[in-house]
Amino acid sequence: MLINTFLIAIKEIRRNILRSILTTLGIVIGVASVIAMVMIGDGTTANIQESISKLGTNMLTLRVGQERRGKPRSDNSARAFKQEDINAIKNQIVNVKAVAAQNSSSINAIYSNRSYTSNIMGTSNDYFIIKDWSLKSGRLFNKDELTFGQTSCIVGTTIVKQLFENNDALGAKLRLKNFACTVVGVLKSKGASAFGRDQDEIIVVPLKMFQRKIQGNKDINSILISVNESENIEQVKKDVTALMKERRTIKATEDNNFYIRDMRDLLTAMTSTTKMLTFLLGSIAGISLLVGGIGIMNIMLVSVTERTREIGTRLAIGAMQNEVLLQFLVEAIVLSTLGGVIGIIFGISIGYLVVFFMQLPFIINIKIVVISFIFSTLIGVIFGYFPAKKAAKLNPIEALRYE
Repeated sequence: MLINTFLIAIKEIRRNILRSILTTLGIVIGVASVIAMVMIGDGTTANIQESISKLGTNMLTLRVGQERRGKPRSDNSARAFKQEDINAIKNQIVNVKAVAAQNSSSINAIYSNRSYTSNIMGTSNDYFIIKDWSLKSGRLFNKDELTFGQTSCIVGTTIVKQLFENNDALGAKLRLKNFACTVVGVLKSKGASAFGRDQDEIIVVPLKMFQRKIQGNKDINSILISVNESENIEQVKKDVTALMKERRTIKATEDNNFYIRDMRDLLTAMTSTTKMLTFLLGSIAGISLLVGGIGIMNIMLVSVTERTREIGTRLAIGAMQNEVLLQFLVEAIVLSTLGGVIGIIFGISIGYLVVFFMQLPFIINIKIVVISFIFSTLIGVIFGYFPAKKAAKLNPIEALRYE
């Protein structure tokens, strides 16, 4: 009986093919919107996670100042860090893989007849370990360059593209302010960060060179710390905090004049934000599924009215009310299920095109696809039940008289 009911439902749908297409359109749009929105959201989240991981693995940032309720507050009375602080962290804190200063400034780099404003970083070779940044060509700083602050530099690929016509930067002398530095290495490209800034737009120089020729003092603005394993991060934070309090003679009753930032906090905050936006967009798109369900109910009510005499005839020759109810219910379920399948295909296709042009990872959330399909089927059951119930309750005699 169920197979026969299904075949009758298919026949009725094909008889009014245009109306059937328009009826399922709401379901198609709803399912496609939900799947596409979730795909874009998941791709954005994965892209942000990848971008933040490029900033450094298991990285802590030690800065001067105070932090209140998660927000840093500048404190001009707090003294800057020194090289001795870096040495103390290296020698006294366990589970630390690398420690490096991070002094940066904006500078105009000149080569031949070209110039480009870039970010210049004064640091050591540990910086490249912390940032998980390898060389495309050339070498890192040697001992003499780091010890005596010799004028050498390592540049990002954007600097090479902007200043060197043949992309051959090794051995060239860049003009920075009133001095020249020799390019000894070129970094591999990292692309844009999670904040949209070009990470390859950088010139890295030895810390002592930066302090002497650009900064004019021996201060260190911030310190980067790489932890061996992620499970050791919290302990390292506690140990570094205790060490800095001791070195900066901060009493137990006094506020710290430094703070430590964990990259995991940034990752968690940004990931939770994108997931919330994905949920909101998916929920808004899901409303169209309800609209599609209302459309199915409306069309099925019209169908009941149009087929009143047919229903009366079936009831008069012995059809049971449950059989009539099942027929109209199956028609509604077939429409909604068909709309769900088409919506899944369109949703994945649209999502793929969007993430392709936005250069985001292509991620299909199977869970959302299954939920969308089940939800579209349930809509057929729920919104198809009322018209089917109305058809089953028709009085055969009155139905046969219906014009």
